[in-house]
Amino acid sequence: MSFDSFGLSAEILRAVAEQGYTDPTPIQTQAIPPILDGRDLLAAAQTGTGKTAGFVLPMLELMRRRPVRKTNRKVRALILTPTRELAAQVEDSVTAYGRHLALKSAVVFGGVNINRQIRELDRGVDILVATPGRLLDHVGQRTVDLSEVEFLVLDEADRMLDMGFIRDIRRVLALLPKHRQNLLFSATFSKDIRSLAEGLLHKPERVQVAAQNATADRISQVVHPVDRARKRELLSWLMGSGNWRQVLVFTRTKHGANRLAKQLEQDGLSAAAIHGNKSQAARTRALADFKAGSLRALVATEVAARGLDIDQLPHVVNFELPHVPEDYVHRIGRTGRAGREGEAVSLVCVDEHELLGRIERLLKTRIRREVIPGYEPDPSIAPEPIVQGRAGSRGPRKGGGRQGQGQRHRGKGTAGRRSAGSRRANG
Repeated sequence: MSFDSFGLSAEILRAVAEQGYTDPTPIQTQAIPPILDGRDLLAAAQTGTGKTAGFVLPMLELMRRRPVRKTNRKVRALILTPTRELAAQVEDSVTAYGRHLALKSAVVFGGVNINRQIRELDRGVDILVATPGRLLDHVGQRTVDLSEVEFLVLDEADRMLDMGFIRDIRRVLALLPKHRQNLLFSATFSKDIRSLAEGLLHKPERVQVAAQNATADRISQVVHPVDRARKRELLSWLMGSGNWRQVLVFTRTKHGANRLAKQLEQDGLSAAAIHGNKSQAARTRALADFKAGSLRALVATEVAARGLDIDQLPHVVNFELPHVPEDYVHRIGRTGRAGREGEAVSLVCVDEHELLGRIERLLKTRIRREVIPGYEPDPSIAPEPIVQGRAGSRGPRKGGGRQGQGQRHRGKGTAGRRSAGSRRANG
């Protein structure tokens, strides 16, 4: 199957070709036809499956078929994302695939000055990509009109719920016209997602790609048992001895990310941390340096890394295991893409044995253990409790998540898969 078979316009097909893509990914093959038919959609798809193009391409096509007066530049399509990384990436895709259409798009998120966004909205926008908090800020200032929205997309809806955005989402829904096409994308069909879908979608087409909570065969997984106090030392040794040039490292907390990045720098390994407390400039610079290869390690919290997609990433390190087992799957899924091999390394101390057990029960497999000589764990060290709360919990924050990190991120994310024989549209 090719993109020609969907009945997309010559302008859109030209833009797809200019991006270098020929064959649709499975999620695109399943999602594009029902969206073009005007149906609501409930889709389960992980980052890296090409899901963004799966909704952007048919949405652009339908908007092209239904032109409106140029004097009426109210928002016609609203795409909500949990993080500014993902918001920026989605808007990049909208711009790329709509470059030959007379449609205007914009992205709004927190953590940056709102005045520039206001000026852009004042000029009229057809497609708006937004994080929930900043969108409601614009609603409060009456700088955005959602009364004629034809398409609503909730991207990575599971993460939005995890981050406490449900109240904000409901407030946004109350501002939209009753009759519209709704598209909901989530990594999983959890109970909360099904509940949200029931109240939002009308007789939706349901599609799903890849097995839930499955890890790719091309990803090599290993656990290195080590004492908690020697984790950083072991990570530095692994990076140095293996000549690892590009490593995405996960910590549970912002403070932990800052501390680890500083320690790696002291060890002579170029590193930077990204999380919600970092400025936009610092985040953008760190991500650009990492992609360019001038940084060997990017240390990130779970939420900060949501939506990041880095081509050919060879190594993911769990410096600390996540509290939620499904997050392990999301983390290691950032390597081993595009048919390439990837390695997922977890440094596990005695405190984390229970967390490791939860992950293995989810995966229904035992992850290979390998003790590194010289870093054997001390059996006399007793486990200590892992504090959850703000540092580790994914639950809603006080106030419904308006101060959560979803408004404070920008970067790149969700690229489509590319097979050995063809390139596929980037989501």
